[in-house]
Formats: sequence, C-alpha cells, structure tokens
Amino acid sequence: MSASGDTLVVTKLDRLARSVTHMGAILATLDAKGVALPILNLGVDTATPTGKRMLNVLTGVAQSERELMLEHQRKGTAKAKAESAYNGHKPAVRANKAEIQALAAIGLSMGAIATKFGIGKGSVHRALNPGKAA
Repeated sequence: MSASGDTLVVTKLDRLARSVTHMGAILATLDAKGVALPILNLGVDTATPTGKRMLNVLTGVAQSERELMLEHQRKGTAKAKAESAYNGHKPAVRANKAEIQALAAIGLSMGAIATKFGIGKGSVHRALNPGKAA
C-alpha cells in the first residue's frame, strides 16, 4: 500500500515498465496517490513537473529503441533464414527424450544426464516428469 508523500525508488527505468502504455498507467496510479518516483540512474524525480516531463520523454525514447532493436532482430532472422544460416533452437530434449529416460532408468543422475546432452537439470526433470514443474 502506498500513501500520499511516499516515494517509490527505482534504480533503472526498464525495471519498472516495458512499454509506454504500461509506464503511463503506473505513473497515473502513482500520481493519483501522490507517490514520488525517483529513478536513480537517470537522476529523474517525478516529484517535480520537470521530472515528470523528462520521464515521459525518456519512456518514449526507450520504447522507440526497443521497437527498433526488435525490428533489426526480425530483419536479421529473416535474412539468416533466407541464407539457410538460421536453424532456430535445437530441440535437445525432445530429440533425446527416450535416451534421457533410459539413462535415468538405469540410475544415472539428472546432473550427469544434463551434462551428457548439454542441457540444464530442469530440462532433464521436465523430460522425466512431463506436466510437472522442475
């Protein structure tokens, strides 16, 4: 719970919200409750009108940068696929599920199985216990 006069301190803007819309909703809620929001790495504090304005500008820039990065990533993936250089994630667990189960049945530890296939213990656990969280 927060009350008027409280302060929510954030070290980095991207730790608080992932989009302009989400940030706007958070800012509106905090503003309505009278809660200040200083962002340490930016030196911005919403307790002042200038701080609020700066935060709105920075949020827009951050969203734009993220969209640009995702666009470049999509273009790079499309180019790699066109050049047959992109194979995507290799399904190490699905391709070796029977062998993983056989090794576990003879008593090999999950750690040893994970090392053999270059996967995490959680992946081995999921292969041995489908539908259960690791």
